[in-house]
Amino acid sequence: MGELIHASRVPGGELADVAATADFAVLPVGAVEWHGPHLPLGTDLILAEGFARSTGGDGRRGVLFPAVPYTACPGQTRPWPGTIAVRPEIAVAYLCDVLEGIVAAGFPRVLVVNGHDANMSTVRAAMEWVSGRHLASLLLANWFQLVTPAETTQIYGDLPARGHGGAYETSAVLGFDPDAVRPDAVTDLPPRPKLATGHPYVLIESRPNPWEGWSGHISLATRTTGDRVRELAATRLGELIDAWLAAPLPAAPDAAPLAEPESR
Repeated sequence: MGELIHASRVPGGELADVAATADFAVLPVGAVEWHGPHLPLGTDLILAEGFARSTGGDGRRGVLFPAVPYTACPGQTRPWPGTIAVRPEIAVAYLCDVLEGIVAAGFPRVLVVNGHDANMSTVRAAMEWVSGRHLASLLLANWFQLVTPAETTQIYGDLPARGHGGAYETSAVLGFDPDAVRPDAVTDLPPRPKLATGHPYVLIESRPNPWEGWSGHISLATRTTGDRVRELAATRLGELIDAWLAAPLPAAPDAAPLAEPESR
């Protein structure tokens, strides 16, 4: 049996022993952000914390730290009510301090479970900074990517489901906290089609059309699809953690400057 200890409940005098026997620490990172009239403002927190709580199974011993709730939010959702956005430079600096504090407390392995896509860049920047100062293995897992687009097509059919506040995200919240969802508050708002290219891209626009701070085919979201998404993503997360724990820790960073190349 695995175990997930809540760091906020650990007495200070016992922290060193807890850290010494733990396999890793877990930090959920979410956002407080508008996801439409049908989803709670804490959608990304519900998902980050929900999947983080699943990580202590199968013999793993983890220590769960309190979630980071306030982070950078995209311009597409900042004007909508309830979105609380932190400037990106503040978010990166804050995450640097949080991650460094966890590592310094005796946890060289830290898993960040992310529920908010805009966190991917800020969390990675903080990880890069911390890993240059401490011996650390920092793993970032975005729940949204743990289920592939091909698999969501199998679950929902050919209609797009993976948009912000769409059927995929709504289903996942239903899987963890069905009372927090109001599916009858909206009708389907089909998202803008993707660009007609097979090449990967990142497209940032002020306000896509159609867009009400969310878009998607909410009618496709059910408790059944929610349970399927939750179970599948949690299984993938467990597989990722096991592979990570099986790999050796890295060497400590070298504070010495690199040697100058020999002149020829």
